[in-house]
This record gives sequence, structure tokens and C-alpha cells, in this order.
Amino acid sequence: MEKHFESLPKERQDQLMAFDRLLTIMDELREKCPWDRKQTLESLRHLTIEETYELSDAILENDLPEIRKELGDIMLHLVFYAKIASEPDPEKSYQFDIQDVLNGICDKLISRHPHIYGDTVADSEEAVKQNWEKLKLKEGNKSVLSGVPGSLPALVKAMRIQEKARGAGFDWDEKQQVWEKVQEELEEFKQHFDIETGQAIDQKEAEGEFGDLLFSLVNYSRFVDINPETALERTNKKFIRRFQYLEEASKADGKSLADMTLSEMDAYWNKAKKLGV
Repeated sequence: MEKHFESLPKERQDQLMAFDRLLTIMDELREKCPWDRKQTLESLRHLTIEETYELSDAILENDLPEIRKELGDIMLHLVFYAKIASEPDPEKSYQFDIQDVLNGICDKLISRHPHIYGDTVADSEEAVKQNWEKLKLKEGNKSVLSGVPGSLPALVKAMRIQEKARGAGFDWDEKQQVWEKVQEELEEFKQHFDIETGQAIDQKEAEGEFGDLLFSLVNYSRFVDINPETALERTNKKFIRRFQYLEEASKADGKSLADMTLSEMDAYWNKAKKLGV
């Protein structure tokens, strides 16, 4: 249904005007700024990935001012891509602009939510996910798993693969079954090592079993509502904070890490834990 700008609530008008301001600035920069004129879809790619990770960091730190800033950076990139794609170029076989992008996602959201915009019934989150995967297959996806990007980090990819499989009905019934699978994979991994020496009997086989163990742990995390990527990143950050405390506190005491025993370092580590670092 077509809407007129004047009939929209004041808040929505302000939001649209802010978006128009960004589009106008992007047009000006693309025309007048040497750096912005030089950019291509490919040259922006690694910058977008970096900005996405910065947003992820801000979210984990629950830093709302930083989240707002990083969302702005990513929004700029999205508008930048659409601007580049809209420019006439004899080498391009296909063009689109920001209007096409926005209408495309709106059309997809409507078609993927027939329980809102149609007659389909979906009264649970699980039902919504299953409908979503079925619709994607109808739209031409050859496999439920084809929507998982090949370049995703392995831990995130494992989680997405399992979520996609669950959406198709391929999953465990109870979390206890998954935990038993974790224990089974742990035992299989242990069998590929000489426990006394710690040497792998078959390195390649051991690596495979370790992968199976990680995959099963990711599987279990879904059943206890833990995001494994978030959990591991929080642990990474915690380790960094405590190790940096160890460095700073030992230096303040006139000690050098290179000359300290593990027991001495562990004392600082435990102190960091008690301090809530």
C-alpha cells in the first residue's frame, strides 16, 4: 500500500529524512572525494567484515554508544555498495540501487512470513523456522544447507548447519541424547591418543575425532540455549583481561614473566579471579 510522506507519524518522517541525508552525503562523496570515487565492491569487502566484528565486540560489551556508532558504519557500507551497483558501467550485466535492495528485503520478509501476511498458522518459534526452510526450498534452494556461507568461521558454521538441519526436522529429541553423544565422541577422541605420553596414535584420525567432539558440543549448546560463539568469545575476553592483570601486577611487583614459575603466575591469576577481573 502506497503511503504519502506527509501522512506518516513525525518519528517516521524524521527517520526517513535521516536516511535521505545519508544517501545525499553518499552521492556527494562518490562524486567529489578521491578515496570514495576509487572504491569498488571488492575493495570495501574486507572493511565491511572488520566493521561487523567491531559491532560484535560492542554487543558483547553491551556498549550502546559504541553499538550505535558501529551500526552507522555498517549502514554506510550498505548504502555504499548500493551506490556503486547503481552506477552505469559497460562491464556490468546487472544494476540495482538502494530502492531495489529495500524492496527486495521487504518482499522476502512478506513471503517468508505467511503466518503474518497470509493464512499459514505458526504459533511457535520452531514452526516459524521450519516454514522458513520449506519456503527457501520452494524458492529454488537445492539443499537446506545451501544457505550456510562457505566462508563462515568453523564454529559459527557448525551452529548454522545444525540450526538448518533442525529446521528440516533432522535433530535429536532430548538434550540427554545429545550429551550422551558428546561423551561418546570424547571417548572416541581419547582412544586416538597414548594417554601416558600424550602422543596421537594417528594424527589425522585424532583430528577428525576432535572435530566430531567439537561439533557435538556445539549441538549440545543449542539444547541448553547457549550460543557457542558468544560463549567462547566471552572466555577469550576473560582470559585476555586476566592475563593482562597478571602482566601489570607482576611488573608492579618488580617481576618479569620470563623469570617467574607457573606457580607464581598462577597466584596472580587466582588473585585476578578473586577481584572479578
